Amino acid sequence: MRILHLDAGREMRGGQWQVLRLIDGLAAAGVESTLLARAGAPLFEAARKQGCRVEGLGLAWTAMLARKHDLVHAHDARGHTFGAMVPGRPLVVSRRVAFAVGAVGPRRAHLGSRWKYGRAARYIAVSEFVKSVLIEGGVPEEKISVVYDGVPVLEQGRQAGDLLHDMTCVLSPANAGDPRKGAPLALEAARLADVNLQLSSDLDRDLRHAAVFVYVTHSEGLGSGVLLAMSAGVPVVASRVGGLPEVICHGENGLLVDNEPGAIAAAIRELVENPGLARSIGSAARQTVIERFTVNHMVRRTMEVYRQVLK
Repeated sequence: MRILHLDAGREMRGGQWQVLRLIDGLAAAGVESTLLARAGAPLFEAARKQGCRVEGLGLAWTAMLARKHDLVHAHDARGHTFGAMVPGRPLVVSRRVAFAVGAVGPRRAHLGSRWKYGRAARYIAVSEFVKSVLIEGGVPEEKISVVYDGVPVLEQGRQAGDLLHDMTCVLSPANAGDPRKGAPLALEAARLADVNLQLSSDLDRDLRHAAVFVYVTHSEGLGSGVLLAMSAGVPVVASRVGGLPEVICHGENGLLVDNEPGAIAAAIRELVENPGLARSIGSAARQTVIERFTVNHMVRRTMEVYRQVLK
């Protein structure tokens, strides 16, 4: 099986990490992959460093290389467009975002969007919530498979109870420039809770020293950053939106909150003031990832989709 992956992301975000993990897992299973990514982008450089076969993304390259592969897998909107324009190979499209199909762009583009969405043989939705968004947008349910993100199981860092002695280990992702995310809300909640909030651009590194992970967002397909924190046994306070309730069972393996500073602050304080609860939630969160959200889970389910499409 040979797969051509397309991703035009300019930044290294959750989706790009999933592409790298998928290609690595596919290689371990004997599946050959070629990645077309934006030249010079972090994903392009990371894939090259990892030893992947990678070229700059463009329509000509896509058309030429598609003929040498069994299937094209587009991982973002631009990749979807290129994949839809290339005939002759089945197209699988990963859908990670929670906003409605055709919700972005001028109205005149919607006709082209409908054509593009009709070209895919299968959609991989990152959550049941995203699947429902696709169905509402007109994608037939039988063309959608749900494959949750997979993350590595990180080494457990500090015990959550340490937060009582060091208020610097409340962590949140650094996404202040994304209007769909809620960094300003998280910062205001931290002020109300009287803790210092660190905005992290390297979760793998900073989760080792975190006692609480705060994930505030207005729109979320699933939240791979949440999964990464859970894998490290760090208790999570997360917005009750999108696909996050499919991962977090409130009070058991995390705390779900409304997007209101007081509610977020109260959840942070609950973990600060109850280290036993924080440890219990962190342990349950880690077990949730081990049972449902590892990279192996994601790779295996993605391969099942490929096989179904290629039948």
